[in-house]
Amino acid sequence: MLNLGAEGQLLVGAAAAATVGALLVPTFGGATVIIALAAGAAAGAGWAGIAAWLRQRFGVLEVISTIMLNFVALYAVGWLVRGPLQEPTHVYPQSATLAPGARLPLLIPNSRLHVGLALALVAATALWWVLRATAAGFRLRAVGLNAAAATSAGLIDVPRVTARAFVLSGALAGLAGAVEVTGVTFALYDNFSPGYGYTAIAVALLAGLHPLGVVATGVLFGALEAGASAMQRDAGVPATVAGVVEATLVFVVLAIETRRRRSAEAGA
Repeated sequence: MLNLGAEGQLLVGAAAAATVGALLVPTFGGATVIIALAAGAAAGAGWAGIAAWLRQRFGVLEVISTIMLNFVALYAVGWLVRGPLQEPTHVYPQSATLAPGARLPLLIPNSRLHVGLALALVAATALWWVLRATAAGFRLRAVGLNAAAATSAGLIDVPRVTARAFVLSGALAGLAGAVEVTGVTFALYDNFSPGYGYTAIAVALLAGLHPLGVVATGVLFGALEAGASAMQRDAGVPATVAGVVEATLVFVVLAIETRRRRSAEAGA
C-alpha cells in the first residue's frame, strides 16, 4: 500500500489538536497539550483507516482514496475555521489562539526550538527499533519487500499487516499536524499546510524509506526551504529554485535505486 494521504492526515491531526486545545485548557491545564497530541495522532490514524478500510472492503485503490481524502480534509479545515472553530471576533478564517497550557514547551528559552523536535527523534528511533527488533517489524518488512512472497509463505496475514502499517503512518502524520499547531502556529487557519504531507513523501523516498535516514533528509529539506526564503529576500533568487533542487534530488536517488535493482536482478 502506498500512502499518499499524509497531507490530509496531517490536517485532521492539526484540527483535532486545535479543537482539544481550545476546549480542554480550563479543565486539564498544562496536561492539555498531551491530550491534544494524542487526539491529533488518533485523528490521523482514523483518517488513514478510512482508506485502509476502503481498500480491504471494496478494493478501492489507496492512491485514489487518499488523494480524495486530502481534498476532503482541506475543505473540512476551511469550514471549521469559518464555522465552529472560528476565533471569537469572527473576522479572520482561523481558530482562537491556543492558551499556554495547550502549547508545547520550549527546549531552549527565548528561541523557537520546542519539544516537537525531541518527539520527532523519539518517534524515528522507536520506529527503527520496531522494524529491526520485533516480530511485528519483521512481518512488516517482509510484506514491504515482497507481498507475494509473504503471502506464499502462509505465515503472515498480509492484509492485516498492510492495514496496520497504513494506520500507523496516519497516526504519525496526525501527530505531526498536532505538533505544528501546539508548537509553531498555536492556531488552525485556512491553507494551514503548504504541502508538508507531500514533501514528506519526497523526504521518505530520499531517505530510502529508512526511519533514521528520514531525520537527515528532513533536516536537508528544511534547510533548503529556509535557505530559499533567505535567498529570495537577500539575493532575489526565486524561492521555487528550492523546489527544483528537491525534485532533482528525488529523481537522482530514484534513478540510482532503479539501476541498482535492475543490476541485482540481472546478476541473480
